[in-house]
Amino acid sequence: MTAAPSRPMRLGLFLQGAGHHVAGWRHPEAEFGGENLGLIQRIAATAEAGKFDLLFLADGLTTSADAHPSFVARLEPMCLLSALAMGTKHLGLAATMSTTYAEPFHVARVFASLDHLSGGRAAWNAVTTSYARSSANFSRGTHPPHDERYAIAEEFLDVVRGLWDSFADDAFLKDKASGVYVDPARVHTLNHEGKYFSVKGPLNVSRPPQGHPIVIQAGSSGPGQRLAARTADLVFTAQQTFDEGRTFRDGLRRQVAEEGRDPDHLMILPGVCPVIGATEAEAKALYAQLQGGIDPAAAILLLSDRLGHDISGYDLDGPLPNLPQSDQLQSRAKLLTDLARRENLTLRELYYLVAGARGHRIVWGTPEQVADALTEWFVGGASDGFNIMPPFFPGQFERFVEDVVPILQQRGLARTEYTGATLRENLGLPRPENPFFPR
Repeated sequence: MTAAPSRPMRLGLFLQGAGHHVAGWRHPEAEFGGENLGLIQRIAATAEAGKFDLLFLADGLTTSADAHPSFVARLEPMCLLSALAMGTKHLGLAATMSTTYAEPFHVARVFASLDHLSGGRAAWNAVTTSYARSSANFSRGTHPPHDERYAIAEEFLDVVRGLWDSFADDAFLKDKASGVYVDPARVHTLNHEGKYFSVKGPLNVSRPPQGHPIVIQAGSSGPGQRLAARTADLVFTAQQTFDEGRTFRDGLRRQVAEEGRDPDHLMILPGVCPVIGATEAEAKALYAQLQGGIDPAAAILLLSDRLGHDISGYDLDGPLPNLPQSDQLQSRAKLLTDLARRENLTLRELYYLVAGARGHRIVWGTPEQVADALTEWFVGGASDGFNIMPPFFPGQFERFVEDVVPILQQRGLARTEYTGATLRENLGLPRPENPFFPR
């Protein structure tokens, strides 16, 4: 095994109220946290006690009665993160907001506001909404195709970052003697006129404490990787094997360098669902118990969703059929297709696997075994850390913090104390210069 990296393992908590296993909410110890602020506050406090870098909230723009319990009803993430900011001091606060069904001015304003409220701990997961059904909730007409969604996102991110730079850091003089509150020469009006957006500016929030809140990307398709290489600080991704993880990380770092950026300024955190027991047998039994609670109809629906095609009419005990490329989750569909082909999985075996963590890697075992699995990827260069996805809350997450994190700390891989005041500082990332007002 190669020497440990010079910087600590980055840890994010992917908070999903009903847990990340499709049947996790049915476990006797599970508490449902989708709209339970008290429970979510406890989970956030646990993450901060474990010196996690950030807590992440996904979001969606549609719902239905047969959706996963985490998705049927959930609080709007920016409202929730604002509440969590009041009870935490160091934990980064990240949320998804769509570049397909939002406006750049609004996104720039809410994340700048959260950055001020939290003292510099805001992070934006910029996503291109995959599902065409989302368009029915917005007055935008038809849902854009995959590549156009990324073209929209490119311009969207440029506008948001330009708006965050509306004010120089020293623009607000607040000079009572002269009566000058803000120096007009230190305010930039964006006047953006592009293919998709027309935004005058300036933003009506001063420059965020981080300069720019942290930007996260989760797309792993070709357009998604290009966007991440140019704009992202963190990338959430899904790989099943060490070799896949290292290939993805090496390839994306090359693209970052080609964009003229330092590859160390982008960190890749694959999703991992840890199932932890005091013994290997206990962990195996817990995983079997979770798998036994899967509703086949819900699992088929979930796999169909991830593949972008309805599989309910195919032989579940046969191989995954050759399906045309979906316009929805292209990278996730490819990951699952490659997995099914590599492991010779039937559709039934594949949907049981996907129901475990929606295509993310599942690691089960003792705390030492889970720590070993994370250590291998991190030290071997397959990741910069992990987005932890507990099968249910709060018990399995508390077990990870209480039993796995100390092992990683003893190995010198995970931090024992926060080192900065902002999320950007804790990640070891520089504060962006304001291009309109260079020093």
